Amino acid sequence: MRMYVAGQWIDKPEKLEVRNPYDDSVIDTVPRADRGDVERAIQSAERGARAMARLPGYERWKILKRAAELMTARTEALGQTISTEEGKILAEGRLEASRAVETIMGSAEEAKRLHGETVPLDAAPGGAGKFGVTIRVPCGVVVAISPFNFPLNLVCHKVGPALAGGNAVLLKPATDTPLSALALTEILLEAGLPPEGINTLTGPGGEIGDLLVADRRVRKITFTGSRDVGEHICRTAGIKRVTMELGSNAPVIVMPDADMDKVAAAVAATGYANAGQVCISTQRVLTAGKVYGDFLDALKPKVEALKVGNQLDETVKVGPMVREREAVRVEEWVREAVAGGARLVTGGRRQGAMYIPTIVADVKPEMRVSCDELFGPAVAVTPFRDIDEAIALANDTNYGLAAGIFTQNLEWAWKFAREVHSGNLHINWGPQWRADLMPYGGLKESGFGKEGPAYAVAEMTELKMVVFHLPQ
Repeated sequence: MRMYVAGQWIDKPEKLEVRNPYDDSVIDTVPRADRGDVERAIQSAERGARAMARLPGYERWKILKRAAELMTARTEALGQTISTEEGKILAEGRLEASRAVETIMGSAEEAKRLHGETVPLDAAPGGAGKFGVTIRVPCGVVVAISPFNFPLNLVCHKVGPALAGGNAVLLKPATDTPLSALALTEILLEAGLPPEGINTLTGPGGEIGDLLVADRRVRKITFTGSRDVGEHICRTAGIKRVTMELGSNAPVIVMPDADMDKVAAAVAATGYANAGQVCISTQRVLTAGKVYGDFLDALKPKVEALKVGNQLDETVKVGPMVREREAVRVEEWVREAVAGGARLVTGGRRQGAMYIPTIVADVKPEMRVSCDELFGPAVAVTPFRDIDEAIALANDTNYGLAAGIFTQNLEWAWKFAREVHSGNLHINWGPQWRADLMPYGGLKESGFGKEGPAYAVAEMTELKMVVFHLPQ
C-alpha cells in the first residue's frame, strides 16, 4: 500500500515489508517515510487544520457518520486485515473492526456536542456588568501515534475525536501493522474528509517520530505504547498538549469468597486474548492463601484448552505474538522466574512466534513476570494473607492502568475501588474490559489523559474564556 501525504497517495523506492506473524510471509509493503515526507506532511496538516476548523460540527458529523457506514460494509475485510497483519485470531479481528465502527460513530456524535458554558462573573468582586462564556476550539495539528496490538480501533480512538474536534490529523501507525490505518485513511477520504484533513506516514518511529513530536507546528500529541517511549516523547515534545496511554501489569485480586469457576473463566479470557498483547491483560493474579490451590486447579484446564496456531484458522483461540523476538522475551522471563523459585503450572514452551499459554505460580513480586509489563500469554500467581496485603501488592508497581477483584463482600469491593491506584477498576471481572465510550486512561506511569470519544474530544480541543464588559 502507499502512504498518504499532502493530499496524495505516494510510493517510495525504499519500502518496509508487512509480515504475517504466523508464518513470516510478506503480505504487503509500505513506503519508508523520510525527513522530507515529514515536512510535507506537517505543512499539509497546517493547511488541513485551517480547513477542518472552518467545517461546522454538522459537517464533521456527516463525514464521520459516513465513514462508520463504509466501515460497517467492510467489516469482514477490515477484520481479516487486522488478523493477518497483527496475529490476533479472526474472531478478535472481527470484533476489533466492529468496535472501531462504534468508536467512529461515537466520535461523530461528539462533533455535535462541542459546547462551552456561561460563567457567573457577577459573583466575583468587581464582576458587575461582566458576562462570561467559554468556547472550545480545535488544537490544530494533532499527531497520533498508534501501537500494533489494536491497529484499527486504537487508531480510531485517536483519529475520530481529533476530527470531531475540528483538527487535522498526522497519523503514524505502528511499523508492524500499518495496513489497517491506511485502509481507514481511504475510508475517511471516501466519506468526504477534506483532502488535507489527514496525513498518514509509514516508517520506523525511531526515524520519524522525533521529527513529528518535536515540531512546534504540532499542538497535540496522542500516543499509545510503551512507558519508555512515552517518557521519551514527553521529553521531546516541549510545550504542547499530550495524552499518554502507556503500559501496565494489571493485577486481579481473588478473595476467599470468590467463585473459582467464574474467576478461572475470567482469567482465561482476560489473560490470553490477543496472545496477552493487551495493555490491560490480566498479568498478576493475587490469590488468597485459603483458595490458592483451588484457583490453580480451576484455571489450569481452561488455559490448556486454548488451542494455539494459525490465527486465520477459525478453531484457533490464541495466535502468534506480533514478532518472534517478543515470544523469545516472554520465554526468557518465564524461565528466569522458574529459576528463581516460581513453579511452572502449565505452558512455558515456544514455537517460533507462538508462545503456549502459561501459568506461573508462587511468583515473587520482584520477578520480571510480575513487576514489569510482560505483554504476552502468561499469568503470574502470587498468594496473599488478607485484603490489606492484596491491595499493597496490587499497588506495588509503577503502573496503574487497570485492576480487578473477585468478591461478594461489598466492603472489600469498595475498599479495593478506593485504595487501588488504577484508572480502571473492575468488580467481579478481569481488568481486560473496555467499552469504547467510557473514560479510559491510567494513573502513575501508565500515563495521563483519557480516551473514549467524549473525553478525548475534550483533550483534542482548547478552552477559551470570553468576557463581555457591558455598560452599567
